[in-house]
Amino acid sequence: MNTRTRFRRATGAVAAVAMAAGVLAACAPTSSASAPASHAADAGLHMISNDGHRLAFHVTPGHRPAVVLDAGGGNDSTYWKKLVPVLSQRTGAEIITYDRAGMGKSDRVPGPYGNKDAASDLEAGLKALEVSHDAVLVSHSQAGEVATNLVNEYPGSVSGAVLVDASLPQFYSTDEIARIVSANAPKIAALKKHKPTKASRQLIAMAKNYAPAHRRYAQLSWPASVPAIAVVSASTPYPAGLDARRWRDAQAKFVNAASNRRLVTAAHSSHDVPIDRPGLVVRQTREMLGRVGRPNGS
Repeated sequence: MNTRTRFRRATGAVAAVAMAAGVLAACAPTSSASAPASHAADAGLHMISNDGHRLAFHVTPGHRPAVVLDAGGGNDSTYWKKLVPVLSQRTGAEIITYDRAGMGKSDRVPGPYGNKDAASDLEAGLKALEVSHDAVLVSHSQAGEVATNLVNEYPGSVSGAVLVDASLPQFYSTDEIARIVSANAPKIAALKKHKPTKASRQLIAMAKNYAPAHRRYAQLSWPASVPAIAVVSASTPYPAGLDARRWRDAQAKFVNAASNRRLVTAAHSSHDVPIDRPGLVVRQTREMLGRVGRPNGS
């Protein structure tokens, strides 16, 4: 199954679990979290432990700030396989991808596992790879929830972010959460009838606690100290109607909340912006690298 097909099946199954966009403790790092590292991590696979489970992080060498790519619900690090070499060549930056718990080469975590847990895992990886405080985060879809938890729970963990059609707190009104839960019920029931996969297990687990988790998530805000570019797809995760309007409105509200944020529309793109418009993602990442570190990411 190719990346595009796997992504669309995952988001279709969850299209509402993680709001249709995939809207799906302590690490033992070797470096201090108080200062950026002076050297890049070794290339290749790094298995990093956090709270009793191991997570797979993949490193492509380059300079700092590093670029950390976080895929949406139902996807692992292979989602970025075509973008990584292009981003590396165009920016010269160290590129880091990883598999969220239960995905790819990372261990599955039994029991409840939410975006706050995922943020803890990501922070553990950033510390172990010595890029905490010296990285630009590129988060797609449900990974926007991980990113928002990360910058709240671990202030200063990233220097800036590119939020690609990301699930943002502004989207989750009481009514929208209820609409999503209602739309999700038959999809989750259908998933449970099939042989479980890593993606379906993750989505079913998220669905169990979806409403209370997103009521809490709606109360979070993005710190004004962390610059961000919000990229919204032309089509949004929804085909049309009220949900699509609310999605666009949420992106605009997020950007309007601080002067160091910018809104970009990915024309002619589905929710799958990193695949449909990879050049746009590269350009916005280069811009953010220029704002927080090296000019134009060079």
